[in-house]
Amino acid sequence: MNKPLITPYGIFIVVVLIFLQFTVILDFMVLSPLGAMLLEEFDITAAQFGILVSAYAWSAGISGLFSAGFADKFDRKKLLLFFYTGFIIGTALCGIATDYTFLLAARIITGIFGGVIGSVIYAIVTDLFVIQIRGSVMGFLQMAFAGASVLGLPAGLYLASFFGWHIPFLLIAGLCVFVLLLIIVFMKPVNAHLANSTLRNPAEHLARTISNPSYAKAFATTLLLATGGFMLMPFGSVFAVQNNGISMSDLPQLYFITGVCSMCAAPLIGVLSDIVGKYVVFCICSVVLIVSTVIYCNLGITPVAVVTVFSAFMFTSYAGRMVSSSALITAVPEALDRGAFMSINSAVNMISGGIASLIAGAIVFQSEDGRIRNYDILGYVVAGATVVTIAMLYLIDKMVKQKQLTKASLVETPNEVEPIR
Repeated sequence: MNKPLITPYGIFIVVVLIFLQFTVILDFMVLSPLGAMLLEEFDITAAQFGILVSAYAWSAGISGLFSAGFADKFDRKKLLLFFYTGFIIGTALCGIATDYTFLLAARIITGIFGGVIGSVIYAIVTDLFVIQIRGSVMGFLQMAFAGASVLGLPAGLYLASFFGWHIPFLLIAGLCVFVLLLIIVFMKPVNAHLANSTLRNPAEHLARTISNPSYAKAFATTLLLATGGFMLMPFGSVFAVQNNGISMSDLPQLYFITGVCSMCAAPLIGVLSDIVGKYVVFCICSVVLIVSTVIYCNLGITPVAVVTVFSAFMFTSYAGRMVSSSALITAVPEALDRGAFMSINSAVNMISGGIASLIAGAIVFQSEDGRIRNYDILGYVVAGATVVTIAMLYLIDKMVKQKQLTKASLVETPNEVEPIR
């Protein structure tokens, strides 16, 4: 009798990873809606705020590259605990920051540790779940992104409006401690990749992974996938308030409704990608993203209901793209290269995001009347990058299908790898 595609322990792992992903994403996302407050309190420009946002991405990307050579040499649970602990410390420092420089340094520390966590999560998912259900797993993990919007951002904005912008970071750090204890107590070691390991030294392992032609295609695709989020989100709250005429009191409602739509859609999109094809779903979501982004970025004073509708389409389609593309890209590396591949891929994602944030900060500016100018140009840049990723992911889809056909005659590995104690 065949083993089930997912076991009760597998379900537990997915739940824990959702909570883990939720805290990491919330920490990154919460800075953007606080932009209106920080611009005023620190008396900084839009470009300086862009640097503040991109600091996390740059430090995360560099950290991911340095950690890639070691990523497959250790139990993934131990790696997760190490980097998550550092992430908690960095988040707590953000919560006690007293000025722009302090906060910038704290974001860099948070990024150094937080940027590696995502790659470890994806490596764990790839180790434990076969590709036939990986789209569904990614869909549930993507709920963390939406959940951060539904629960975290509105709550953070609400509390920040009463107690100051520090409180969201302190609450995130407290939640992280709870998640850390869950991982320590209940998560089994994830070290099956070490059983027959013949890994080279870290430098050689890193060089070999980067130079692999098949992996290079995936890294190039990832380079553009994060463009939309990193370009639009840093100035999203300021654009909504100053350009769309949305009041600060309506922002939590805007993020809440947008997040609910994304949270409900993400697992459905994940299941759909497993049924009809991950690339097909990616293309559909990309078209929706292009249309909604171009329209939204050209809006002026607009009723909150209309802004919410377009925001929901943007976030939902963006989430759908990440679910389907992540499921495909995780199928690219061989088992012994997964940790290094995911670390480099995460680093590329973060570095490209850092570049996108800096470019966005250079393109847009806040005029004397407070409005964000050139936001429409950002929309066109995101639309163009999205078109290119459709073509690039086609190559990844073709490569993964060929890989699956090649291995079809071989004995499959267990559907869910039982971690070696």
